[in-house]
Amino acid sequence: MSVQLWTLIIVGITFSIYIGIAIWARAASTSEFYVAGGGVPPILNGMATAADWMSAASFLSMAGLISFMGYQGAQYLLGWTGGYVLLALLLAPYLRKFGKFTVPDFIGERYYSSTARQVAAICALFVSFTYVVGQMKGVGVAFSRFLEVSFEWGIIIGVGIVFFYAVLGGMKGITYTQVAQYCVLIFAYLVPAIFISLIMVGNPIPQLGLGGNLADGTPLLVALDKLTVDLGFSEYTTSHKGKMDLFFVTAALMLGTAGLPHVIVRFFTVPKVSDARKSAGWALIFIAILYTTAPAIAAFARTNLINTVTNSSYTELPSWFSKWENTGLLAWNDKDGDGKIKYLAGEAFQGKPAFAVDGKRGTFGERVVTNPNPNTENELYVDNDIIVLANPEIAKLPNWVIALVVAGALAAALSTAAGLLLVISSSISHDILKKQLMPNISEKNELLAARIAIGVAVVLAGYAGTLNLGFVAQVVAFAFGLAAASFFPAIIMGIFSKRMNMQGAIAGMITGIVFTAAYIIYFKFMGGTKDQYILGISPEGIGTLGMILNFIVAAVVSAITPAPPVRIQELVENIRIPRGAGEAVGH
Repeated sequence: MSVQLWTLIIVGITFSIYIGIAIWARAASTSEFYVAGGGVPPILNGMATAADWMSAASFLSMAGLISFMGYQGAQYLLGWTGGYVLLALLLAPYLRKFGKFTVPDFIGERYYSSTARQVAAICALFVSFTYVVGQMKGVGVAFSRFLEVSFEWGIIIGVGIVFFYAVLGGMKGITYTQVAQYCVLIFAYLVPAIFISLIMVGNPIPQLGLGGNLADGTPLLVALDKLTVDLGFSEYTTSHKGKMDLFFVTAALMLGTAGLPHVIVRFFTVPKVSDARKSAGWALIFIAILYTTAPAIAAFARTNLINTVTNSSYTELPSWFSKWENTGLLAWNDKDGDGKIKYLAGEAFQGKPAFAVDGKRGTFGERVVTNPNPNTENELYVDNDIIVLANPEIAKLPNWVIALVVAGALAAALSTAAGLLLVISSSISHDILKKQLMPNISEKNELLAARIAIGVAVVLAGYAGTLNLGFVAQVVAFAFGLAAASFFPAIIMGIFSKRMNMQGAIAGMITGIVFTAAYIIYFKFMGGTKDQYILGISPEGIGTLGMILNFIVAAVVSAITPAPPVRIQELVENIRIPRGAGEAVGH
């Protein structure tokens, strides 16, 4: 059977399972909609948390970034993994003991202020929407290639599917759907990795295969270093960016993790505080399986890609090349007219490759572009986000394996998108509507408002995803930076500082998110150049500096304003006391 038919069968089966689970576990109350009724077993919650956590950025884009950035790309792996450990050990149990549905709920109660709640709700919307845009791009990448539709139509299809089961099931439906999605995505990630590791280095364990030898006895990474250097790229195993930016990006990803609302809310879905700790441990095990495999997939894919396309005649390339061309995510411009692909260092095009006005392709299938870059001999454009999906095709694996990877990518993107959309809906319906504007709203109308909010958010996110704002992991990194700059200081000081008051928390959150958002917008959308970076810090890492400013402003403002009420100081003290940790606090 063809790849497309296999894709329709496997994706159809998995989606039928997801939708069936959503119908079976549909939410009937606000408690079930927001936190699944607080009755999810720790191991299942750990699996759902892993699926929620491992988005399209983890499944698709992380290995792609490592593949093209080499050692430097490890900042994404280290930042996200370290951040989860920080969240699981330092924050999750305390937040669960506090017993609120949402992060804005915690901040509103801890800082005894409706204004603090409103600021936190706006920050949650900002962070979650930025994050979900990255997921919609991942959905579009997968659907566009394997359903052989345009990138934009791929996103539209994904929007419809997310809308259905997120609106219907709420957190209860999403939780059990995510358990199934984790099983699909991890199986889909490991199967091709095992196949390719066996083919390339003769070792069925990809993590060990990364350090293995090729058929000629050359270590894989030594061979890859030589390939990349010969083509003018930086050595694969060496860092080639400033250490300052490397540190700031890693820290932003790590600290942003600890402030992500859609991950934090997962720890409210278990019966007891002790179960929050257990589910965090399970989730870390489930996450580690994929994260330790990603570097191997990256190295395998990079090696195979270079060996397959470099100096190859276009007319002799396998069919996967032209099919990825049709999505607009892979492009070739035959600059010297020899019909062969020159894959060298340097940008092949200025910006995203595009069709000419008439939408036709030139000789040998090249993309006719309006503004090719004349300063480089590189003729090939490869979107980082396609590398995991294209990897099985490049390695000539069976069609069912290729289709399985598509199902896994969609499971990763859709599971996280659903969790993020729930945060958006709860911020609007619970934190803004019920807590601020309409305190007497009925439970039925609150649920309706939450579902309407999801519908509007998913449509807007789908549209933003079509704008191609960056690679999936880049867009997600912006969300992490915003979370680090806004939520992390407010949460950490809310748990461990009795002196931190509402004035300090509000001032800090506003300072952090405004500074970080302005920096990202200026350099990504207003023409800022790299030589203008503060201390050489890229937009992906600026959230760390925003967080530092948040801490400073919050501490200074808190020091010169009145201390919190005694009841709040006693509340903070009670949150940190392990005694009674087996008891859940009422919602």
